[in-house]
Amino acid sequence: MGNDVQELLEVLSTMLREARSVPLSSDKCMVEREKALDMLDSIKAQLPSEMAEARRLVDARSEFIANAKREAENIRHAAEERAKQMVNEQEIYRTAREKSTELMEKTQKSTEELKRAANEYIDEMLRRTEEAISRTLDDTRQSRAGFRRAIGSTAKEPVVPEDIDE
Repeated sequence: MGNDVQELLEVLSTMLREARSVPLSSDKCMVEREKALDMLDSIKAQLPSEMAEARRLVDARSEFIANAKREAENIRHAAEERAKQMVNEQEIYRTAREKSTELMEKTQKSTEELKRAANEYIDEMLRRTEEAISRTLDDTRQSRAGFRRAIGSTAKEPVVPEDIDE
């Protein structure tokens, strides 16, 4: 018989349903023994090849699932690595930003300190210059006064130069 197992089982099932009942029994029936045995032999003959095909399909399915799991694991691993890399890049960026901010703050503080020191130095130099000029002015006035006194005792009229203002 060239039928596949499913068809043979359907024919056998139909044969049993349509078989005549044995007299005085409702659960027993009469079938053609040779025909039923031939069908069972055909089923037995085809069953190993069908089982082998089923096993091959199950193995192929299992291999497909294993490959899919490996692929999913590889994708997950790659995603984790990329996430770690992104976190590291973000950490590097954050660290660089913090160091840059810190350096800017130090530079600004140093600049302010230098400005303050320069202003203090300039103020001190201007104060000293002012004191020196003041002393020189005082010395000049005293010298002039002494000069006038010296000239006034020898001359009849006091001579006052027009260039010098008091």
